[in-house]
Amino acid sequence: MPELSTILNGHPRQDRAATPLPSVLIATRHGQSTANVEFQLADTTGALSVPISCRDADIPLSMLGQSQAQALGRWWAELPPADRPRDVWCSPYVRAAETARIAIAQAAGLGSVPVGLPVRYDERLRDRELGVLEMLTQAAISKHHPEEAARRRKMGELYYRPPGGESWSDVALRVRDCLRDVCAAECGRPVLLVAHDNVVLMLRYVLEQLTEAQLLALEPVRNCSASLWRAEQGRMRGELWNEVGHLAGSNSNGSS
Repeated sequence: MPELSTILNGHPRQDRAATPLPSVLIATRHGQSTANVEFQLADTTGALSVPISCRDADIPLSMLGQSQAQALGRWWAELPPADRPRDVWCSPYVRAAETARIAIAQAAGLGSVPVGLPVRYDERLRDRELGVLEMLTQAAISKHHPEEAARRRKMGELYYRPPGGESWSDVALRVRDCLRDVCAAECGRPVLLVAHDNVVLMLRYVLEQLTEAQLLALEPVRNCSASLWRAEQGRMRGELWNEVGHLAGSNSNGSS
């Protein structure tokens, strides 16, 4: 795991002992959304469109996603007391906000966190923006934007930026910036980040200083999975990645 100097975009600190770090950093992707369901079906059938008319930011959880968020709250409640987050940073998108709200309510109902635990919404944790490809199925991209599909294959996922959208590396830049504030605000305390698949992926990329090949070899981040890093000797060291064992009772493998 890199030192905080990596997180701070190359600005080194002189005293490692004084490096501000949360004691534990837990990251999760939101529960299954209604769009996850529709796009999975579209990929299976080759459909050119999905029945979604709202903004990406306004897409809610599916019923299964709500169940997954409850399971996440139960997992949270079962953590050792010193590891249970009392601070939550969350994407402002509806599916992430609903996940945080449901998980907090579940953990609070089990007496493990305070009732009404506040949530800090941060736009830097929002989902990757896809620009002209927003809400398009893979079949639609291939048919209507073949030049973009070809450019994506040539550039690779880390550096491909759709017109009006973001590359993975663009997301990494805002993740680095957000981490700087998280580390300063949550020094010595456990914290939970509720975000999106690419944000969690880029969080690991930044914290563990992965190469492009290592990043692309990672499996997709699952809905309501748990990834955990712990502060040790001025660094954040990974203990869990994309763990979904706690979802066994929610009738899902967490992969949607």
